[in-house]
This record gives sequence, structure tokens and C-alpha cells, in this order.
Amino acid sequence: MAARRIKRTRRGFEVRIPTDERDVLRTLPEQMRAVLGEGERDDPVMKRLYPSAYLDDESAAAEFDTAVRDDLTRERLDAVEGFERTLDAKTLTEEELAGWLAVMNDARLVLGVRLSVSEETVPSDFQGNETAMASYALYAFLSYLVEEIVDALSGSTIRA
Repeated sequence: MAARRIKRTRRGFEVRIPTDERDVLRTLPEQMRAVLGEGERDDPVMKRLYPSAYLDDESAAAEFDTAVRDDLTRERLDAVEGFERTLDAKTLTEEELAGWLAVMNDARLVLGVRLSVSEETVPSDFQGNETAMASYALYAFLSYLVEEIVDALSGSTIRA
């Protein structure tokens, strides 16, 4: 089993992400700002990031979306800013790590929609398409980090 990259300590959350992996994560803020700033409401990516509150009532869903979309987008952009600001930190607070979780999970959802990832998707599905293979590798990496963050945030074990 690989060493944990994120773990709870008495001083917060220790982040042991190597420089090359942090460099990959540095691409997320720009990508997420682009998605959040350019996404059309009918885009499948935006539908995944902003699921309908009313599946059976299009009018109520549109009204709700109009009422909350800007606030939700602002929260996402605030998380992106916090993620970018703390990307080189060795220790994070719970609030900062929750922001990391939000950004990484949103980026993972975007990639999942764009790649049409399902439970049955495997890396070989993208064989021959270098761009899709790289995107799927990022998706898998983010999925791994999201799991580690969730474990660290929900874990009761505190390490020195």
C-alpha cells in the first residue's frame, strides 16, 4: 500500500504530495475557472455540476437554478482561489482541505462527463487517443486524492 499523501495530525492535515503531482494539480484552477465561466446551462458538464433540484418540473427547476446558480458558482470560485493559494502548503486546516476536496471533485466530475466514464470504464478504453488517456489518468489521480481527503476528513485517528 502506498504511503498516504494526506493525513490528519494534531496540527491539521499533513499534505505529502510530491512536487511533480502538485505541478499536475496546478492546472486545475485555470481549467475550473474556464468551465465555470464559459459553461452553458444545457452543457452536460454544467448539468453534472449543477444538477436539477426538480426533475419533474422544468419551470420550478429553472426558477431554482436562477436563484442559486450565481451563489454556487461564487462558492466554487472561492474554493478554486483557496486551492490555488494553498497548493504548496505542507499543512492545511480542515476548511482548506474541504476546499481542496470541492475543487478536485468538481474537476473529476468534469473529466468524467467529458470522457463518458462509467463503472465499467477501464484505461484501455482510451487506447490510441493520447489526449483522452491523459485525461483519464488525471481523472484516476483525482479520484485517488478525493478518496484520501474524504478518509482524512472523516477519520478519527490522529497521528503525531
